[in-house]
Amino acid sequence: MDDLTEKTVLQHLPQGMNPNFDALHKLFPSSAYLRARASKHVPHFSFEYADTGAGADVGIQHNWAAFDAIKVVPRYGSIVTVPPVDVELFGTRYTAPIGIAPMGGPSLVWPGADLMMARAAQKARIPYTLGVAGGATIEEVAEVAPDVFWLQLYRFYQNDHAIGFDIIRRAAAAGVKVLALTIDVPVRTTRTRESYAGLGREFNPNLRMIYEMLIRPRWLMALLRNGYPRFATIRQYAGDSKSTNEVIAFSRQNMGGVFTWEEVARYRDRWKGPMLVKGILHPGDAEKAVSLGIEGVWVSNHGGRQIEALAPSVDVLPAIASAVGRKATVVLDSGIRSGQDVMRALALGANAAFAGKSFLWAVGALGDQGPAHLIDLYIDELRSALGQIGARSPADARLAEVRHPGAWRFDHNDQR
Repeated sequence: MDDLTEKTVLQHLPQGMNPNFDALHKLFPSSAYLRARASKHVPHFSFEYADTGAGADVGIQHNWAAFDAIKVVPRYGSIVTVPPVDVELFGTRYTAPIGIAPMGGPSLVWPGADLMMARAAQKARIPYTLGVAGGATIEEVAEVAPDVFWLQLYRFYQNDHAIGFDIIRRAAAAGVKVLALTIDVPVRTTRTRESYAGLGREFNPNLRMIYEMLIRPRWLMALLRNGYPRFATIRQYAGDSKSTNEVIAFSRQNMGGVFTWEEVARYRDRWKGPMLVKGILHPGDAEKAVSLGIEGVWVSNHGGRQIEALAPSVDVLPAIASAVGRKATVVLDSGIRSGQDVMRALALGANAAFAGKSFLWAVGALGDQGPAHLIDLYIDELRSALGQIGARSPADARLAEVRHPGAWRFDHNDQR
């Protein structure tokens, strides 16, 4: 569809969350179309932040290639209908085994993105995971997504984890359903495209970035309404009067390193709800987490945003699901671009799959309508993919014959 027709259709869509799936589906029938639109709809530095990974983006490409290499053999001969896709995760029933992964700074892509995604997830009843470095507070998200609210937490090690423990106190008071401790960011790494676009350790727009904002008036209006990106949940610990860059500096002084297993155990004791450890790529680490009473394992290579050399998450998923799948809930992110990718993850042992980058494309492309549209796409694609392979439910996907050339094999004698 040409740009003029696209503009005309978008102008006549009602405001709000995805009022017309058919119209949007014609314009943006997959996440790839949202990505293309986002690249033209937001400032260049915003798109680079949304789209890039570590180094030369090799890790991202490996994640996508790993999913593309997975082939499934269907079985036919029985009556096939469009299957239901609702699932239960940690005692809560969700519409689909699809969730929004935690992200740092989504509001840099589209101001106000955190709450846009949270509202869409609540309406669709899929899990929404707020990143602790996001642009909305725990309390703000609890108001708009009370039934689907998960929280991700990094390691705040100063003063014997005083900030981390207070954050989980706030999370409990706000009714957060699930807590995820992220263990896969021991150090900060370089994202080449981000740096070249002008994004560094602070948010200080240069003249080129200001020009990029000025030629994107809808983005600029969203910025005027919602303000600069901020570490909202952390701000109160730095001081409410601090600037965004001062809060960023405070966060980096107090946050970092990998949760030790002893620290994971301390958080497990304090948090009374379900807990995941996020960033697991080895079955031995998954087994250690479960031995500490952790109910869930989040298989992730951080979306290829930390280091390019890591194994794709989906390639280690079968070994982890085999090791702990009977004792814990297994979820996955890194490389999910479609409902078909979700089906592949389910077939290899995941209970649910989470997407991050594609939701940034969605808000970058369509603002507040983007997340709801992408959720609809994912659910529609998942139903079709499951029906096509003869699965009658998400759990049935595990019965499929799967060829997975990239699957890793591990030495289970590793005692580290």
